[in-house]
Amino acid sequence: MWITMFRNEKLRGKRIGVLVADGFEYVELKVPVRALRRAGAIVEIISLRRGKIRGMNLTEPTRKVRAQLALDEANPSQYDGLLIPGGFVGPDLLRQSAEARRFVQAFDEAQKPIATLCHGPWLLASAERVRGRRLASWPGIRDDLVHAGAVWRDEAVVRDGNWVTSRGPQDLRAFVPAMVALFAGESAGESASEGAALSDGISSPQYDRPLAPAVLAARLLPGPFVGTAAVVALGASLRRVF
Repeated sequence: MWITMFRNEKLRGKRIGVLVADGFEYVELKVPVRALRRAGAIVEIISLRRGKIRGMNLTEPTRKVRAQLALDEANPSQYDGLLIPGGFVGPDLLRQSAEARRFVQAFDEAQKPIATLCHGPWLLASAERVRGRRLASWPGIRDDLVHAGAVWRDEAVVRDGNWVTSRGPQDLRAFVPAMVALFAGESAGESASEGAALSDGISSPQYDRPLAPAVLAARLLPGPFVGTAAVVALGASLRRVF
């Protein structure tokens, strides 16, 4: 199982905050958090309120997770890194929160590592942190990011300074090791640096149509208690993670 590669304690002693709100994409929290804990990190879920918050499989509700802290109880100075999962709903709620915007601003101003994917970069845009930065995201928010001054790349992983970003759950195999490396303080590597040089200042083009697997998953989801979207998005190789 590919996730076991991170059972190496390289994040021992690191404290990682995971910022989510109701409507987060469940698989984008579950898989990275499992990898972080296997790498020795202390992981805390932070949200707009304490208690259980609802995850989503694309457009359908799924399991809940417990937020240990509300935003007004969390101090960015006490964390070594920040993970922001995506989802259609959760990041939209977070970006409307002044506390959430200040929280990510504090991380970025301190040059602390931030890892996010899918719709998570919405929050970075609303916090006015994306101008001049290179990042990936779900293609549906590409224009929001470009109009906010970002360089949007249609790539599985984009490393820009203290950020690692990916397009969505289909990129988790690439995102997870890049996230762990970022939080561990490892360099981006030669290939990542070369890719950055080639694409600086140039955004990838808009898509001509929505991603077919996402459209199919939304059409086939049978109800709120079946995690079909995660299976469709990630493929059979990730089924054993859950």
